[in-house]
Amino acid sequence: MKPRIHPDSRFVVFRDRAADVAFLTRSTADSSKTIEWEDGRSYPLIDVEISSASHPFHTGYTRVMDTAGRVERFERRYGRAGTRD
Repeated sequence: MKPRIHPDSRFVVFRDRAADVAFLTRSTADSSKTIEWEDGRSYPLIDVEISSASHPFHTGYTRVMDTAGRVERFERRYGRAGTRD
């Protein structure tokens, strides 16, 4: 690798606020907030909205949308569409 063109990589704690899970990893991201980790050291803290701990694909939890009810509500509100000839 060429010297002085790559950003500095450091240990950073990412915290998933939805699942209340934190994990320590290496990243080039930086933050002014810090947190004391289990090893007693202080690391930059980055809060994320979603991670593998809370994402439906990884957790197996999915929400089922009531599409039939939405279609019926649309038809009540705007009427049934005419047929094409």
